[in-house]
Amino acid sequence: MCETCGCGESGEFKIHDLQHDHDHVPHNNHDHDHDHGHNHDHHHDHETNHDHHHSHDHHHDHGHSHEHDGLGHTHDHPNQKVINLNMDILSENNKLAQLNRRFFEGRKVLCLNLVSSPGSGKTTILEKTIKALIKKNKIAVIEGDQQTLLDAERIEKSGAPAIQINTGSGCHLDARMVELALQKLEVEYGSMLFIENVGNLVCPALFDLGEFKRVVVISVTEGDDKPLKYPYMFQSSHLCLINKSDLLPYVDFDTDRAIKYAHSLNPNLEFILVSAKTGEGMEKWYDWLGKQK
Repeated sequence: MCETCGCGESGEFKIHDLQHDHDHVPHNNHDHDHDHGHNHDHHHDHETNHDHHHSHDHHHDHGHSHEHDGLGHTHDHPNQKVINLNMDILSENNKLAQLNRRFFEGRKVLCLNLVSSPGSGKTTILEKTIKALIKKNKIAVIEGDQQTLLDAERIEKSGAPAIQINTGSGCHLDARMVELALQKLEVEYGSMLFIENVGNLVCPALFDLGEFKRVVVISVTEGDDKPLKYPYMFQSSHLCLINKSDLLPYVDFDTDRAIKYAHSLNPNLEFILVSAKTGEGMEKWYDWLGKQK
């Protein structure tokens, strides 16, 4: 169980390389050999030492003394010490994210983390982006979904290599999943790497993946109060794409109000109104991408 958000079993995710295999590759037990086999120099020295003991000594002498180092066992003991395990988990993730970031920076890779709620249209935006830019740019994609290879197959049909991470009952990607996916994905020097996160505006906001910028996608069919309902996602993002602008005449969505709500949380958040279906605003999105390189 993910101690941070309560989603899924630890290590139950699977990584699929559509170009080279269709085998389900379970990554359990945190084996982290880091022998990548393709000289990515992605050494990930792991200053974290990856013992994965997390100081959980749990002596378990079953003498029912209930000492347990005070890890969450609230038995009204005097002077009980409570340790916040969430901070330890996020700290470990952040260290791995920094190693991913150094990997990207060393290869001049523009890594973008695309986040949204389900159905916002981020896969369609990504398909259109790849088709528009692939002739002049090297692009690769890491796809995150709980089940199926459908999105990765869509991306590969658009012309970019893709690795699919299936998180099972997990509701977000984390830095370790991305690191392991990079062992299968050849990320070329100077390329763009899009990480399409699991559709969820809550948990992905907590997990740094090592990206350069975070792009949150919402749609006009979702309601203009999304920033207030999911504040941390908007606080931690750099750009918001408001998709499905072609439906504005038919829905009760106030673009100015959505932007006002978001700016009350993050005054530096940029906005682009787009329609992946009609192409409206997509050139502005492509221009924004060009400025990040």
